[in-house]
Amino acid sequence: MITVEKRVSRLEKVLANFIQFVQKDIEESKKSRERSEKEMKEFKDEMKEFKDEMKEFKDEMLEFKDEMKEFKDEMLEFKDEMKEFKDEMLEFKDEMKGFKYEINKKWGELSHKMGTLVEDIVMPNLPFIAEKHFGLKKEDLILSMSNPHKKKPGDKHFTKEFDAILVYETKIVLNETKSTPRISYVNDFVKSLEKKEFFEYFPEYKGYEIIPVFSALSIPENIVKHLTRHKIYAMAMNEGTMQLLNFV
Repeated sequence: MITVEKRVSRLEKVLANFIQFVQKDIEESKKSRERSEKEMKEFKDEMKEFKDEMKEFKDEMLEFKDEMKEFKDEMLEFKDEMKEFKDEMLEFKDEMKGFKYEINKKWGELSHKMGTLVEDIVMPNLPFIAEKHFGLKKEDLILSMSNPHKKKPGDKHFTKEFDAILVYETKIVLNETKSTPRISYVNDFVKSLEKKEFFEYFPEYKGYEIIPVFSALSIPENIVKHLTRHKIYAMAMNEGTMQLLNFV
């Protein structure tokens, strides 16, 4: 009897321990499940948040894509405008070339006309000046030349133009006419006189005295002084007629 009781008592302990173990295991399983559920909920919330962020990013990318498309369209439009502008500039450049050519041509024609005009005024006044200031009478005038083109003897390929020449018995009035007088023109005239270039083209007049005259409608004072230093007479319009400005 006692043995049975001991066995029952031992069995009760084992059963109690088993129940305690099962309850503990159930409790731990419950906690584990709750923890898993919590983690799953957190993961689910994170995934939802990530999904929302991805949707927002996708929307932003779509918006950016639309903006880039709009920018691309604007750039294509700008490119077309620039091409049109470039074509217009090329056309304008060609027009300006033509205009520049026409202007240069007109200036050349005007300059030529001005030179011719001054020469047309100077030439009729030269005999009067020659008689008034140098005692060369009109009846003693042997030859009068306006713009003669003369070839140098022995060199048929080179021709020089002289503006006006009056030939008398022993003297020659050699005139240089410029529509716009410059020091450089005077210096060229001086060099020609120093080299006695006239006689290279007109050797038949060697020994004649040269009376050099530089003419223009108007001659600045500094150029008149420069001419005087080189013993060249300056002739220009003064008081309505052509006069020598530096005759002494």
